Amino acid sequence: MTHFINKLQLQAELNRCLQCKSQPCMNACPVSCNPREFIAFARANSWPDAVHAITRNNPMGLTCGLICPDKFCMASCTRSRIDFPINIPKIQAAILHAHRTPAESLGIPEPNGKKVAIIGAGPAGMAAASRLVRAGFRIDIFEARKEIGGALNMIPDERLPHGIIEDDWKYIHIPDRMTLHLNAKIENPCALASDFDAVIVATGEPNCTPLRIPGEELSVSYMDYLYDPQKYKTSGNVAVIGGGNVAADCAMTAAALGAASVEMFIRRGISDMKISRKDFLELLEKHIQLNGMTSPVRIEAQNAHKTLWVRKNHFIDGKWIPLDDTTHPLPYFDLIIRAIGSKADQKTDDCANVIYAGDCKTGGSTIVEAISSGLSAAGTIIATLLH
Repeated sequence: MTHFINKLQLQAELNRCLQCKSQPCMNACPVSCNPREFIAFARANSWPDAVHAITRNNPMGLTCGLICPDKFCMASCTRSRIDFPINIPKIQAAILHAHRTPAESLGIPEPNGKKVAIIGAGPAGMAAASRLVRAGFRIDIFEARKEIGGALNMIPDERLPHGIIEDDWKYIHIPDRMTLHLNAKIENPCALASDFDAVIVATGEPNCTPLRIPGEELSVSYMDYLYDPQKYKTSGNVAVIGGGNVAADCAMTAAALGAASVEMFIRRGISDMKISRKDFLELLEKHIQLNGMTSPVRIEAQNAHKTLWVRKNHFIDGKWIPLDDTTHPLPYFDLIIRAIGSKADQKTDDCANVIYAGDCKTGGSTIVEAISSGLSAAGTIIATLLH
């Protein structure tokens, strides 16, 4: 499948822009990318200027363009009050895919004599590296896994192939100024503090939230599943416990891999699911069963299948609480995936030159919010060490 709009679609979207003077799309963007500006350049066929207008504030504009949710620039687009919003992220991705060139990486300043370590090569760490290297810093990035991208690698390939992340990386990576260490897990950020002028921790939230129910060990965490879905491929019945973005990704991945049926179990109401309208409609199109106001109670092994015991909830005084006498077994699952959230490693306050960025600082967020946090952390280091 193609991940980019074609030339005719691009031109149609460009022509729909009203060039609003108030620039609501830019004001809604966490990194203050200016769609009015890059769309104007694209309309005039000034493609290098359009590319620069995007990447000036967003070093991962290609990746971001494919997966950025519709709650930022698109939600604020004036066209949405006329017909429907301009697909700004898709415009951005199409421009970079077709017109970005290596010349964008030229003009790196002389080294300033400072070294920074970045722990984590996800969007926050990559964004921080991009800003710092372009301010003259030497960078070492330590990534615990075998490839860059962090949590982005859990997004199904049909939405975000890993090659897209690599495409952004090749414009961030300046080989003689930046060293990437893969399979290099750093347990204690303070261990790097004596060798670097500053350390940025951008490790995301690598710890899955437990269900805290009997038999939990019979389930699979969403991280294990999404990092290697082929390992857990089944033609049987799949249960996904959770109602957020990663739970939706698990459900859609299981369906795409040939599961006979996929059910999601959501503690809150279906209308409270924190996913985009597009993803919600896709769940319905893939015939994924949504069980709202339902929580797991325990998991049991039974012959070749697993039994998931669930109960119904109701909403009283602002809380979801169990509904009496509603617990019942569902004895037909081949795979149960837990996807109710994650948490960061414990922060350290022992080292003055260690700062945090991305999800490990703010909690779960979107790609563009993680990029914004990484850029902000880099800005703090630049202000502290160079001024």
